[in-house]
Amino acid sequence: MLILLIGLTIFLGIHSLQSLAPQVRQSAIDRWGALGFKGIYSAFSLLGFVLLVQGYAQARLEPVLLWAPPTGMTHATLALMWLAMVLLVATYVPGNHIQARMRHPMTLSVKVWALAHLLSNGQLADVLLFGGFLVWSVLVFRAARQRDRASLSAPPRVRTWATLLVLAVGTGVWLAFWAGDLHLWLIGVSPIALPAAV
Repeated sequence: MLILLIGLTIFLGIHSLQSLAPQVRQSAIDRWGALGFKGIYSAFSLLGFVLLVQGYAQARLEPVLLWAPPTGMTHATLALMWLAMVLLVATYVPGNHIQARMRHPMTLSVKVWALAHLLSNGQLADVLLFGGFLVWSVLVFRAARQRDRASLSAPPRVRTWATLLVLAVGTGVWLAFWAGDLHLWLIGVSPIALPAAV
């Protein structure tokens, strides 16, 4: 469990600099240069991710059950994961209505993903992992929206075809994870084969 906590701290901490500690980020850029900062940022991100994955895998070998999610929560998770996938795709397709409206669909995607998995997983490792990401995404999204309100930038131009593309691709990715067993291949657990989706 300690490895999971260290990995979460490193990974979420380094990804919090821009939103929650911009002065620390700028000081690091001034000291090491943009390229040096990117190198250090990438190294810490990779280290945190590796520790996070390793720690979570180890914690699942000796599960500590905090609560038993009702079977119906699996369906809620699947539905919310569709929204998370659409928000994720909206991050990368320019000119779509979702990105223009939400401004930070990637952070919202993480928030929905974390909440969806908390609903259907009641082990201690799950609460730490998904709860950590949920708290992080709430704080980062709040800070980003505060920056948006302080900015006077013009609203972006949107196109209907871009929004339709986001919905189509997001739904396709969601189906690949749900019906195409991509989740089983990547994570090792089928989200529809068990009462609780991981």
